[in-house]
Amino acid sequence: MFRFMQNRMLVVFAIGCLAVFDRGAFAQDVPSDYQDVLKSLDRKGDFKAGVLKVNIPRNDLKMTIQGFPTPTPFGFGGWIALTKATDGSDLMMGDLVLLQDEVNPVMSALLDNGIDVTALHNHFFWDDPHVYFMHVHGMGKAADLARRVKPGLDLIGHVTPPAAALPSASSGTPLDSAKLAKIVGHEGEQTGAVYKITVGRDDLGMKEHGAAINARMGLNTWAAFVGTQEDAAIAGDVAMLENEVTPVLKALRKNGFDVVAIHHHMTGDRPFVIFLHYWGRGPAEKLATGFKAVLDELGKGGPAHGMGH
Repeated sequence: MFRFMQNRMLVVFAIGCLAVFDRGAFAQDVPSDYQDVLKSLDRKGDFKAGVLKVNIPRNDLKMTIQGFPTPTPFGFGGWIALTKATDGSDLMMGDLVLLQDEVNPVMSALLDNGIDVTALHNHFFWDDPHVYFMHVHGMGKAADLARRVKPGLDLIGHVTPPAAALPSASSGTPLDSAKLAKIVGHEGEQTGAVYKITVGRDDLGMKEHGAAINARMGLNTWAAFVGTQEDAAIAGDVAMLENEVTPVLKALRKNGFDVVAIHHHMTGDRPFVIFLHYWGRGPAEKLATGFKAVLDELGKGGPAHGMGH
């Protein structure tokens, strides 16, 4: 009996040691700098195939699609991931799941801390609440990337919705299209209540099968104005080279515009052109000044380049 109890105690001890060893081995599998990232962000994650995956799930949202309950793992688990570049620095990419009111505050927090926003779109129709997916990119040391991305991540689930917008004024000074054109530096066209300024990207010299892809073919930046001089709305589209995306985003946010989509309109285009859509509201001259700031970031002559440089 004593021998049996002794053997049993040895087995229990061995199992306990093995469990402790396994936990230690797992912790050692995550590089120390990536362990620090998880601690800094106060997030859970795992390390596989040379990649640290940090989980940013939207468990706070009760999602449905066409009234059908869809739990977080169905497609609402945001994340960022880090891996090592050949020079020892870290590459960060990610996909954040955001409510409509969170998109632009999170975007500003990321841009202000040197993180690039590379796409913004939806993944579903009929989702309730409606969510957007923001793709992000950064380069640097792991600890620095964690510090820079954290302000944006900390806003997720904690943005106070803005107060309801006031209805548009029923009276006011009609839009002064000549004044708007002078501010922007380009003439527009009046269609009913809308004044629209379209600016081509002929500087890119884009062709397909020998045909010039010009503004009429969709390679353009535009702004549409409606309302009054005192209370107007603006919406538009910006055609950008890759190295123009971040400066344009910063110009839009600095001027109080909301970015509502970032994507491409064509495949196989050279140079590669990215488009974004935006919206804003305010005095018409202020909106025109903001649009001019965007135009000033385009065509500065820098070469187009990918993010793998």
